[in-house]
Amino acid sequence: MTSFDLDACLRCSACELATTRQKVVVYRGNPKAPLMLIGEAPGAQEDQTGLPFKGRSGQALDRLLIEAGFNIEKDLYICNAVKCRPPNNRRPKKTELTACRPWLDKQIAEVNPAVIVLTGATAVQALLELKTAMTELRGKWQTWQGRSVMPIFHPAYLLRHASAKEGGPVELTRQDLSAVRTKLCER
Repeated sequence: MTSFDLDACLRCSACELATTRQKVVVYRGNPKAPLMLIGEAPGAQEDQTGLPFKGRSGQALDRLLIEAGFNIEKDLYICNAVKCRPPNNRRPKKTELTACRPWLDKQIAEVNPAVIVLTGATAVQALLELKTAMTELRGKWQTWQGRSVMPIFHPAYLLRHASAKEGGPVELTRQDLSAVRTKLCER
């Protein structure tokens, strides 16, 4: 597999999303990080800034990651399964996920993370090709190409279910991120 070519990615026109995007959203964080976090697709804020997880969901995610002991700029490489914003923040179509998959594969190969966190069902479907409910998948380690993979709830879901009660989605995500931190410390 060839290395990740940022310039080629920024010029990509493999699907119809290229016609409506403002910016290609490639990544933020450390390209040498031991942890890769993969989301679904850019939203409006990400389309403007060119950086993933910069809107309300990203801010919520950053708070949880920092709370779990991660340095966002040093410990993580953050990207999305799809690099361009779907119109009206709709879920990416299968064809769009397929068109972007070579970019994601090259990012994973280039970063070579020990652990991958998948935020939400679309990221799980994009990488693991599973269509299982997140309530069943989250918090359960998966293996993909020899890597440890942890599915977690998408931060947008956490914003809609923001109760910090015990056993709630926010608390479960805290537990999942703590497990990720422990896994990274063990290596």
